[in-house]
Amino acid sequence: MSEFILNPDVFNDDVKQEPIRAGFGRGLKAAAEENDKIVALCADLTDSTQIGLFREAFPDRFVEIGISEQNLVTVASGMALAGKIPFASSYAAFNPGRNWEQIRTTIALNDQPVKIVGSHAGISVGPDGATHQMLEDIALMRVMPNMIVVVPGDSIEAEKATKLIANNGKPSYIRLAREKTPIISTEESPFEIGKAYVLRDGSDVSLMGTGALTYQMLIAANILSEKGINAEVVHVPTIKPLDSDTIINSAHRTGRVITAEEAQIAGGFGGAVAELLSEKLPTPLLRLGMQDRFGESGAPLELFDYFGLTGEHIAKKAEDFINSSSQYHREY
Repeated sequence: MSEFILNPDVFNDDVKQEPIRAGFGRGLKAAAEENDKIVALCADLTDSTQIGLFREAFPDRFVEIGISEQNLVTVASGMALAGKIPFASSYAAFNPGRNWEQIRTTIALNDQPVKIVGSHAGISVGPDGATHQMLEDIALMRVMPNMIVVVPGDSIEAEKATKLIANNGKPSYIRLAREKTPIISTEESPFEIGKAYVLRDGSDVSLMGTGALTYQMLIAANILSEKGINAEVVHVPTIKPLDSDTIINSAHRTGRVITAEEAQIAGGFGGAVAELLSEKLPTPLLRLGMQDRFGESGAPLELFDYFGLTGEHIAKKAEDFINSSSQYHREY
């Protein structure tokens, strides 16, 4: 098991919650204090994406592009070519949703160290509805050559991830949620780009989560334990590069895998795990997330319940999956 330190209050009803995007704002300001090559650009959503902290601290290194997302990333690419480290932020529905081709051609193809910040991703955007609930971004960005894809599990991880991608020299995408979510980690918890973490040992099934869904996987594991089912929980905050060793080792221990994400399972995190297991260790797999459909307008928790992504729903689906599928064995 990894030495990941869980927030001791993670299972309390009053567990501290904070928007994941808030951690990004703090992380960017801290990184910029140490590296004067870091610049920031935004498409008229400065406060919403939390890049306002950077603007206030470094107004001469901030560029407001306006509602022009395709221009946002092409300008960022030019600044990278000039030796800067640009962070380009907007809502994920627009960035990378509206400017994917410009990201591909001007950033990824040229391997420029631009950081794409996709805020307000997933169904937890809530009342804004399907048009603003970006669900396809994990799939879009992980298939792009040279691109790093990070989906922090809480605000503390978002702060750490932002500092790391600021200095990784690579095109990078960081996916941020809008609403407050439970803090699952601590300042002392390890975090590396490209690493997954076993949060709880198990033998009957591996519950693998990314982003805010890892918290729901922890809740599901507690519910399952009351029914005599020993679930392992694996947190996967980096979708690309995927931590193949940790995922395969967990699948080998438990013989069954369930993934959960606040995104389309086709091509997303679940798709990445499916590809890995089919090549390296064929294992019964259940992918939870958005099943080839768009979102709805509603309160975030209401939508999590409606789409079956709460810990209670996941536990029930896991129990049914375990009862209907055999564990992997070496003869497969």
